[in-house]
Amino acid sequence: MKYKYSTVLLKLSGEALKSENEIYNKEKLEDIAKQIVELAKNGLKLGIVIGGGNIWRGKLGTDIDMPQINADYMGMLATVMNGLALESTIKRLGYDKVNVYSSLPIETVTDDYNFKRARLKMNEGYISIFVGGTGFSYFTTDTNSVIRAIEIDADAVLMAKNGVKGVYDSDPNLNPNAKFYKKLTHREIAENQLRVMDLTAATLAKDAKLPIEVFDMQGQNNIIKVMEGSLESTIIEE
Repeated sequence: MKYKYSTVLLKLSGEALKSENEIYNKEKLEDIAKQIVELAKNGLKLGIVIGGGNIWRGKLGTDIDMPQINADYMGMLATVMNGLALESTIKRLGYDKVNVYSSLPIETVTDDYNFKRARLKMNEGYISIFVGGTGFSYFTTDTNSVIRAIEIDADAVLMAKNGVKGVYDSDPNLNPNAKFYKKLTHREIAENQLRVMDLTAATLAKDAKLPIEVFDMQGQNNIIKVMEGSLESTIIEE
């Protein structure tokens, strides 16, 4: 199977794992895992970063007057939980070549993050799941995704969205006349304040000349389709 990239960093939101009344939805986890396994079996070198929004959001910390640093670390721990959930689902489907690397040392359940080790294992067909954010507060999973993509020498970041096919000039769920962008530059993201990723992530991607492809993961095999080039999306590059 020929894909448009050979190595990618897939950025998933925590919300992609949940349903309306459940932190985790078994069917959604399995659907994502099945697509990831198929891509890996067909030779794609795959790194994954998952957010923690299905478990913890910064607003929860604000609501109880928690300092942002504490709230950020709770968010990082939520990504660890999501990474372990995805890892266990992938293994349950029969694919054992998967590692969870954490920026926060948790000896009994994850491997400490090391980009050299991750690269070596990915060359052996292992899926690398990166959790714990950057390991520092005040940085988002968007920024972590770009950093990890650079470190594993990814061809692109695939940024999965829930219910929108790419980048618009305004919220298409609120504005039926919202303009869809098929192509953008990193500079345009910052200049037009488009809500694709935070400014730090956009700047890092620009400096590294790292393409970002934004797509809607809600649809049958959309992760596979975007890799095959058969799904409408937004491509951000210089």
